[in-house]
Amino acid sequence: MDVTEDVLGPGYEAMELPMGRDAEGEVVATLVRRRGTERSRRAVLYLHGFVDYFFQRHLADFYAGLGFDFYALDLRKYGRSLRPHQTPNHIDSLSDYFPEIDEAVRIVRDVDGHGTLVLNGHSTGGLTAALWADRVSGRGLVDGVVLNSPFLDIAEPLVMRKLGAGLARALRPRFPKAKLPAGVSDLYPRSLHRDHDGEWEFDLEWKPILGFPVRAAWLAAVRRGQLRVHQGLGIDVPVLVMASSRSVRPSRRARDVTGADAVLNVEHIVRWAPRLGPHVTLVRIDGGLHDLVLSAEPARGRVFAELTRWTNGYLPAP
Repeated sequence: MDVTEDVLGPGYEAMELPMGRDAEGEVVATLVRRRGTERSRRAVLYLHGFVDYFFQRHLADFYAGLGFDFYALDLRKYGRSLRPHQTPNHIDSLSDYFPEIDEAVRIVRDVDGHGTLVLNGHSTGGLTAALWADRVSGRGLVDGVVLNSPFLDIAEPLVMRKLGAGLARALRPRFPKAKLPAGVSDLYPRSLHRDHDGEWEFDLEWKPILGFPVRAAWLAAVRRGQLRVHQGLGIDVPVLVMASSRSVRPSRRARDVTGADAVLNVEHIVRWAPRLGPHVTLVRIDGGLHDLVLSAEPARGRVFAELTRWTNGYLPAP
């Protein structure tokens, strides 16, 4: 396996994981690794959201401070793993991501020798992480799951959720890449990037301000995953679910998206979180953004304080 210095620079390594081929050609995922200064038996594996990739150095620093080696997976057709011949973010099922998660976990546990593993997912990555953790329940592959604003439902009224999901389902067999009239307002990414209204630096080719189109196959896959959660999963390890205390719907009149989730309806997260498994802790963050770890202070500090409290309470000691 080739290991190279990652785009984040010294201290970060990147490993390309070949994932065979799909209808568009060769597929790869990318595992990013940040090891601590001292050998650790504990590790965390991070999964990003939609129109996203791993760039949050401060999240890796936080986990390193708790004694974890940090890993992040750029899933197929996202970020470091996106190739010119591919449609960004396009998949047929959320289970398409399971092989790269399986391989990343194998490397973290069997190759790098970590005995404790936390799976940390954000937004769509949180939904995917929950489904994967349910799939491997009973196998001892993961010791805890942390979900940052998981995408457990579509942030629209019930009628619109049904119409949108129905349209995606109808188009998927013949027109899987059909673009749907949906997406995230550019006000949210503008509130993040330091060249606009935020404090963070990220690659605007991999995480563009205007996003990528929402396509029929992707939305149909997400909806199938969400409905599985609604029916009830059986994740057999402690789960921490964190969400903002409120949502905001960006519009020309409501342009201030700071201090709230501008992507999801946080009450949906609250409603469906108990369906993930028998041991779920729910934390609300006042002033939190959709990606809670990108929130401004003091909300960001509360996120890390709650993560520390949960980690100390529910994971094996180092």
